[in-house]
Amino acid sequence: MSTAGTSVADSIPRGAPSGGRHLGLALIVIASAQLMLILDGTITNIALPSIQTDLGVSDANLAWIVNAYALAFGGLLLLGGRAGDLFGRRRMFQAGIALFTLASLLGGLAPNEELLIGARVLQGIGAALAAPSALALITTTFPEGKPRNTAMGVYAAMAGIGSTVGLLLGGILTEALDWRWVFFVNIPIGIAILAGTRILVEAERHAGRLDVPGAVTGTGGLLALVYAITRGGEHGWGNSLTLASFAVCAVLLSVFLLIQSRSDDPMLPLGLFRDRNRSGSYATMLFIGAGMIATFYFLTLYMQLVLDYGAVSTGFAYLPFSAGMGVAAAVSSKLIARFAPRVIAGPGLVVAAAGMFWFATLETDSSYAGHLMPAMFLTALGLGMCFVPMTLGAVSGVQDQETGIAAALLNTAQQVGAALGLAVLATISTSFADDKLPDAAQSLYRGLGTKDAALIDKASSALTHGYTMAFVAAGVMFLAALLITVIAVNARRQDNTEATALVHMG
Repeated sequence: MSTAGTSVADSIPRGAPSGGRHLGLALIVIASAQLMLILDGTITNIALPSIQTDLGVSDANLAWIVNAYALAFGGLLLLGGRAGDLFGRRRMFQAGIALFTLASLLGGLAPNEELLIGARVLQGIGAALAAPSALALITTTFPEGKPRNTAMGVYAAMAGIGSTVGLLLGGILTEALDWRWVFFVNIPIGIAILAGTRILVEAERHAGRLDVPGAVTGTGGLLALVYAITRGGEHGWGNSLTLASFAVCAVLLSVFLLIQSRSDDPMLPLGLFRDRNRSGSYATMLFIGAGMIATFYFLTLYMQLVLDYGAVSTGFAYLPFSAGMGVAAAVSSKLIARFAPRVIAGPGLVVAAAGMFWFATLETDSSYAGHLMPAMFLTALGLGMCFVPMTLGAVSGVQDQETGIAAALLNTAQQVGAALGLAVLATISTSFADDKLPDAAQSLYRGLGTKDAALIDKASSALTHGYTMAFVAAGVMFLAALLITVIAVNARRQDNTEATALVHMG
């Protein structure tokens, strides 16, 4: 993806592959990379119960296995795009894929939760370096017209199916082999992608410098905030370390904003927030990302721990979610030429919130066909109506050279929202579950080990109560997104085909 000072439609340098075979191979390389980076956001979710059992991960730390990736990816995404502009997109793409592959090896070999979380951070850094350059390399490798449009379509399709592939593949690998293979599977894919990068065409580099202080303070502030929320739910909001973490967050984020306001090459151009449509789209996507994480994270735990689904069954159980997203994406892409973004996204958020409140009625013996499947499809249908309109809201009225950074900010908002949302929702879920039964998840594992039916029932009931409270909170987040959309996003209908592909970065 382009960043500030770079147009999405960069001119193609000399040496671009002209043969159909070469272009086909280049497309396979870029699409495979996109698929690998996107599916890693969900492939680990299916393996969470197995990871928790094998490594003895606490309920509070379990969320960090997901959040470590989202925070590093979202927090450094803009820096990764800028690095591609300065040092070469192909070079940064290669560096990102190499780091991601190495981190996957470390994650698969991790003997404890600390090293696994560390590996997830490295995976996120690798993804942040590679993902922005993946889309930008399409513009430098493929000629304008049908070849580039086809490549954009395939790229967007990979992003669309990535989450589904991650859920299914995660289930198959976890059940057939071991949870470690959800990381090991990236190694041959990453090596193959690296081998194919020589066919990709480098773009010209741009003058400037990396905003490393901005990246450190911004990402550090978000990390401190997530830790403060997590620790507050576990040890109390008056805990000294909890308060200290909130203070560190406030200082770092204040310094970050000061750096951005004074820098000649800011990682986050604050001027982009002056437009109400862009600010509204970013805030909306922040809440969408926060609420959406509940679907994958808590439903996976509910299906495996409470309903006793296997990993493969859990993966296949998510197919209605993929179907709903696919239907909504197809419909919204047609409606966007006829209606304003908020006219499409607003009803979508209402539908998504209704789906979450439906999930909030789950019980320990809820059926798949009568409860999970329709609620899943409804939620996905609503969310799928939001992504294209929010992308167009984010790039509405932006100058050509800032289209890339504007769309990148939208994806950053989604990733950061997911990390913050999971911290809040996991805290809510754990607190409500533990109110009914202290250490509910560990109690369930003990009950399963000793075949204590009474303890299993009590623990399952407590966990389900916690999950449903998280779904209620997620529904409220979608309603907050709706309020922001109605008030702030007032862009008119527009036709911006290339921008719709940019939303699939994250």
